[in-house]
Amino acid sequence: MKHAALTPALTAEIRRVIGLEARALSRLRACVGPAYAQAVRLMARCRGKVILTGVGKSGFIAQKVAATLASTGTPAVHLDPAAAMHGSLGLVQRQDLVVAIGKSGESDEINELLPRLRAVGAKVIAITAEPRSTLARAAAVVLATPATQEACPLNLAPTCSTTAALAVGDALAVALMKLRNFRVEEFARNHPAGRLGKRLTLTVSDVMRSGKSNPLVRENDTVSHMLVEITRQHAGAVSVVDKRGRLKGLVTDYDIRRAIEKGGSIQELAIRQIMNPRPTTIRPEALASRAVAIMEMRRRPFNVLPVTDRRGRAVGLVQIHDLRAWFIGRNDVEN
Repeated sequence: MKHAALTPALTAEIRRVIGLEARALSRLRACVGPAYAQAVRLMARCRGKVILTGVGKSGFIAQKVAATLASTGTPAVHLDPAAAMHGSLGLVQRQDLVVAIGKSGESDEINELLPRLRAVGAKVIAITAEPRSTLARAAAVVLATPATQEACPLNLAPTCSTTAALAVGDALAVALMKLRNFRVEEFARNHPAGRLGKRLTLTVSDVMRSGKSNPLVRENDTVSHMLVEITRQHAGAVSVVDKRGRLKGLVTDYDIRRAIEKGGSIQELAIRQIMNPRPTTIRPEALASRAVAIMEMRRRPFNVLPVTDRRGRAVGLVQIHDLRAWFIGRNDVEN
């Protein structure tokens, strides 16, 4: 009962925190001006790498922003300011651009780093709530975040300020993508693993049944032979080809049931009387996710899809169960 009695107070506190952070983002949006566009242009013109740095919670935000930039086409790394003073400063070169995040702009670790950055010749972009701070004065561009009140009841733990800094970092990364016309193919190259990577890079040729696993019959084969081939391959279908291997039709379990329902003996029929002579096909170089869309986003979804090359030859067969195994059943990790 005691825990149940606390529920309204806890939900009210959670709403208060979310409300404060939402208002911080609203104030931040109103502050966006020419300095933000200037920062994006500096990052786009950077001939080296973009280095993100910060202390404490701001350091974690810097790590996330660096990862987002790197995955969206901007060479970026995170630099811990304390580690920089003990050798990692060698990472910074003249052509690099440093984005330093700090609410107060007066962190000792950052302030000790600033003269060394100036000596190297690297420019600094500051993300701070204090535009008159030491960090801001050392920066070529200052991105002021107006999050001064934290959601923490003590007004101490970084909450609204880190939310604002994260939003700024995400906005810079996305603006850079737009400026550079960053394409989905480039995104895919940076995300080759996990479910997202498979969706963007896995092709039909990677998952199709091919070679001896590709169920094929000739137009003039017997229905008995066709049934044996369907059973042997466990594919639920068979592609019908001519002597040159060109696709002439597709026979699925559905086509066989439909032929049986019409009455008579299926053994007395020719394969061309059972097959679908105009099946939907896909190329081997197409994305596997495209095959899933074709098979599932129809009024009557189907389970198999013949794969044909440029000459119309049946080079493979895609089965929906195989595709689902690739996209769902292999311990995929989101990027």
